[in-house]
Amino acid sequence: MAKDNKTNAMRKLDSMKLSYKEHYYTDTDAVSGVETAAALGEDPARVFKTLVTVGKSGAHYVFMVPVAEELDLKKAASAAGEKSVAMIKSKELLPLTGYIHGGCSPVGMKKQFRTFIHKTAADFETIYCSGGKVGFQIELPLETLQKVIPVEPAELIRG
Repeated sequence: MAKDNKTNAMRKLDSMKLSYKEHYYTDTDAVSGVETAAALGEDPARVFKTLVTVGKSGAHYVFMVPVAEELDLKKAASAAGEKSVAMIKSKELLPLTGYIHGGCSPVGMKKQFRTFIHKTAADFETIYCSGGKVGFQIELPLETLQKVIPVEPAELIRG
């Protein structure tokens, strides 16, 4: 892949000499995470979406959950040690993280926020997350992701 097509997330992984696989699905109409998983031919349980929240304290947190699941805000607040957390407004995403909605990667954000991943991520040899641009996904083991950012496994989804 040409260097100019690299995203911040990919450059960060490359700079740390960590291995990952790039996946592209720009030739489909995949919009939702479930559609993204289908475009990749992957189990939606292995494909994680990145959600950015703000806690009652004003601190920001990143939560990664399987694309077919919903973030349980009470469980998220509990994991973060907050009274409550709320999703940030879409217009706040780019200035805060450097990424746009649909292309937000937990890797390579402008600032590193405390990050949590649903505990089922540990069940898979590799997981997928946004590569930092719509249509770009990166596949890597959870252990590799944890070398780049301190990701904490937690119970995060409804049910």
